[in-house]
Amino acid sequence: MTTKVGIVGLGKMGLSHLSMFNAHPDVEVTAICDSTGYLLAVLGKYTGLRTYSDMKVMLEEADLDALVISTPSAMHGWMVRAALEKGLHVFCEKPFCLDPAESEELAALARSKGLVTQVGYHYRYVGAFQEVKRLVDAGAIGRVTHIMAEAYGPVVLREQGSTWRSQKGLGGGSLYDYAAHPLNLVNWYAGESRRAGGSVLKPIFSAETDDAVHATLFFDHGVTAQLSVDWSDESQRKMSTKVTVWGTKGRISADRQEVQVYLRDDAPVTHGYEPGWNVKYTTELTDEVWFYLRGEEYSAQVDDFVVRIGKEALDGLNSFDSAAVTDRAIGMLVNDAAHGATSSDTTVDLPPVRTRRRLPALIRKLVRR
Repeated sequence: MTTKVGIVGLGKMGLSHLSMFNAHPDVEVTAICDSTGYLLAVLGKYTGLRTYSDMKVMLEEADLDALVISTPSAMHGWMVRAALEKGLHVFCEKPFCLDPAESEELAALARSKGLVTQVGYHYRYVGAFQEVKRLVDAGAIGRVTHIMAEAYGPVVLREQGSTWRSQKGLGGGSLYDYAAHPLNLVNWYAGESRRAGGSVLKPIFSAETDDAVHATLFFDHGVTAQLSVDWSDESQRKMSTKVTVWGTKGRISADRQEVQVYLRDDAPVTHGYEPGWNVKYTTELTDEVWFYLRGEEYSAQVDDFVVRIGKEALDGLNSFDSAAVTDRAIGMLVNDAAHGATSSDTTVDLPPVRTRRRLPALIRKLVRR
């Protein structure tokens, strides 16, 4: 079965998706859409694809089974809805929607129409992060008690620098564009968060949005998670994401390259692991893909979407439903930060420090001598 795919939004991720979908053996990319005329002219000339500057026209004219949406975040909602109402399966880049209520509506609409959906949380397809999920679900470190999720990178490094990602109305800042990734992993490991506390959305260089996010999330069964994100960190060459999970029987730490696992002597027996420190690398945990671009995980998520369409499998590793869980968590952080203290009202009058303390009787006697 060949899936006919259209792609709207031809920025960095859109062009990446065009390359991967176009190379997939079970996909035919039949139309592309973008607002940049010269880009469409070049792609139309050298690929022969039908080009559109209006997505609504493309949906009316092009023969499509599925749509890939790689536009600025603020445009996701209406574009997804238009595609679903046309009966198309939808792959949407993250974050899903800036409004959690809209995320829930669209997830419900897709399910009611029996359409396959996916959001571009590609870290769920990284071998190291998949191994964390497998170990947590297997109870390898006992009962999970706490999770630390981090992401740092050099995106906004000066005050005059600005992209749509750092504009409040288009991208939503580091919370939506950066923090959404580790947050989505936390939801994968621990489920849906119940509340947020101590949330700080901190501007560093951006005028409209946050450049750093620090917060605590609370889950069922006493599990907590801390989120630490900063996209104004020049010490990183590119985005660096790390997750650490503590449990009653050990600890797991993973990034894009490897998984480090510490197991106590009384930890459950887990195949391939032994008490003490264990290290496994993404290279040994990752399956081969048909086409490599940027990382195997990007091709793997494309293949998963295509395979699920062929099987009409609504449930999968990543869907609108799971993305809506992350959108709701983002909403909790926004609300918590809005009701918390700001940098202008954190000054607190503290009582004066006492410099003279009452000495114990024995010391007073020694001093008198």
